[in-house]
Amino acid sequence: MRDHHPHRDHGDRHDGFERRHGRGDRGPRVFAPGDLKLLLLSMLAEQPCHGYDLIRQIETLFGGNYSPSPGVIYPTLTFLEESELIVGQVHGSKKLYSVTPAGVTALAEQAVALDGVRMRIEVSKRSLFGHDRPAEIHEAVHNLRHALQMHSGRWNPEEIERVRTLLNNTAKAIVAGPATAPTEKSQ
Repeated sequence: MRDHHPHRDHGDRHDGFERRHGRGDRGPRVFAPGDLKLLLLSMLAEQPCHGYDLIRQIETLFGGNYSPSPGVIYPTLTFLEESELIVGQVHGSKKLYSVTPAGVTALAEQAVALDGVRMRIEVSKRSLFGHDRPAEIHEAVHNLRHALQMHSGRWNPEEIERVRTLLNNTAKAIVAGPATAPTEKSQ
């Protein structure tokens, strides 16, 4: 029987959890669903651009630490074009994209969402600069989510309280930071 999940490493893990491969190996996810559409729309509202120019602008936005692939940018531009939020005019072998009046209206209606996109970009930038959780912590969070999913459907009041207490105590311990050694009294 073939393994339908060849990307999973079932290895010799003694903790019972799988090591997550895929996105974790490529780094953090930069955009939440819908963020790139809104970002591209806002960039095109500022000035018409070619797809390649948008890639470079986003790369600059992230200080060179992230560059979206054409395989992400161009399908998103096609979606925006099919939604009549932007229009692409052929210039030589490239398309110059610009926002439509419907795109301007959609952007105005989503001003709060765009602020959220910009905030998430700032968080992603910090993550890409190495200020995010280490890979081991990402893996542990993934393992926690996996454990909670494996447990689903068997929640009774006592178990809810037990897990809630465990999670809250863990969160408090993380916030408190490492235990500090008692200081000696000065004489």
